[in-house]
Amino acid sequence: MAINVMKRYELKYLLNPEQTEYLRRKLNGHMEIDQYGRTQIASLYYDTPSFRLIRTSLEKPLFKEKIRLRSYGLATEDSPVYLELKRKADDIVYKRRVEMTVPQAGQFFAGETCPCDGQINREITTFRDYYKTLAPACLIICDRTAYFEPGGDLRLTIDENPRYRMDRLTLTESMEGYPLLDRGWTILEVKVQDAMPLWLVKILSAAKVRKSSFSKYGEAYRLETLNAHYLYQLKEVS
Repeated sequence: MAINVMKRYELKYLLNPEQTEYLRRKLNGHMEIDQYGRTQIASLYYDTPSFRLIRTSLEKPLFKEKIRLRSYGLATEDSPVYLELKRKADDIVYKRRVEMTVPQAGQFFAGETCPCDGQINREITTFRDYYKTLAPACLIICDRTAYFEPGGDLRLTIDENPRYRMDRLTLTESMEGYPLLDRGWTILEVKVQDAMPLWLVKILSAAKVRKSSFSKYGEAYRLETLNAHYLYQLKEVS
């Protein structure tokens, strides 16, 4: 059964190819790959015309929030996608999500009622109404392998080939995008309710893996800003 309300710590790390391979080997005996194996995940982030949400997030405030529409594989008009509201406060991530279709998501952001009930409906709708001008801003895509700890609450994901685009902002067109990292680098996310287990701490320490504040959407915004600045300078020179 899908989990629609989550509260946990989410820790991120950037891994080079050697660290990634080392980690995969060391996870044997501790964690198992989930039933989906390696999957493509696309996340369509919504923001204001001035990119208020991501600009605020990049300032690293004590509290930040974002909203996105996620698909597992290329979406169709009828396949399930998930509208997710994520908030982070005091290093704890709170996530609310609801299943819908791409057309229903479009209708929701156009002002119609959220296709869910209760508290999740109120929180997501209040978020939309507060920011008023939310629209698709950035599409993030990656190839993900998810691990779980049998009998425990520890979850771990390794994202390969993270990529983005800021045009063709739909979950139904393609899984193509511009690279966010150098070839072979991956993003590790550790998701846990309480403290990270000692065995995992030792593995990360042995691999010389250090915690990062890396944000896929934030990096895409940074790259696009740099590109726009570069094109402006070329125009000025010419």
